[in-house]
Amino acid sequence: MKISGFSFVKNGIKLYYPITEAIKSILPICDEFVVAVGKSDDNTREKIVAINDPKIKIIDTEWDLEKYPRGMENAHQTDIAKNACSGDWLFYLQADEVVHEKYLPIIKQRCQDLLDDKEVEGLLFKYRHFWGDYEHYHISHRWYPNEIRIIRNNKDIHSWESAQSFRRIPNFDGINYRQKEGTHKLNVATVDAYIFHYGWVRPPHLMINKKKALDTVHKGNKKVEEMYKNTPSEFDYGPLNKLAVFTETHPKVMTEMISRMNWKDKLQYSGKPNPNRELHKHEKLKYRFLTILEQNLLNGNHIGGFKNYKLIKR
Repeated sequence: MKISGFSFVKNGIKLYYPITEAIKSILPICDEFVVAVGKSDDNTREKIVAINDPKIKIIDTEWDLEKYPRGMENAHQTDIAKNACSGDWLFYLQADEVVHEKYLPIIKQRCQDLLDDKEVEGLLFKYRHFWGDYEHYHISHRWYPNEIRIIRNNKDIHSWESAQSFRRIPNFDGINYRQKEGTHKLNVATVDAYIFHYGWVRPPHLMINKKKALDTVHKGNKKVEEMYKNTPSEFDYGPLNKLAVFTETHPKVMTEMISRMNWKDKLQYSGKPNPNRELHKHEKLKYRFLTILEQNLLNGNHIGGFKNYKLIKR
């Protein structure tokens, strides 16, 4: 059995992505790791090279937001890396996703156990979505609790929409990653492991920069410049005391990055949200009510929401 890791990134260091931590977190169980590195304004490529592991393969790319608008460049870059993988199973991590070392034996064994079960097209992971700092995370209707992160090496399986998930797309034209007609949700089995998502843990000024970069990929430069014309220079995470408190350990590869955290004095740990800003979606009454309902009456199962897979029991 061979496992390939894959990812994509652009301006990862400048935008405070834990890209090297993401790669290193699953390297021990990967036979190769392919990363599509978009032309950047920082030393992202050099940082990845500095990991100094022969299993890492870099593909240099140019992003084209006109050809792949509405977030589809993310999916396109994901596919570039995916198509260069040679493993039986392909383990996808986005540049802000890290796996705890305690899960690696579990993940590898699950891949081995299901290797010959061709009905299983992917593996579904649980998520920890951290917010503001490394001590708080979301349990909310607005945050997806599960997602596909391992897929079979099948040429018909492609990244989908803006790269959150995957679908089987026979005869794919290589352009429209948002097409629904003629596509198929993957049959997935669960794996008892979490993805640690650090996409919303950054110094407040860099969080604004990251949001602007992400919105540019989805909405284009012109619209984003207008959107951010009067935006504060620092992101307001809001009160953190409404979130769950994380009391376990983080992945060892995150130790150095966590030690660099120096923005606690810019975070709000109690009180009410700033009335001069729009509420974050997880703060809105509708979603707070749905979260309470899901957590207390529905065993944590979400009502509706994004569920781009068919769960099969294995």
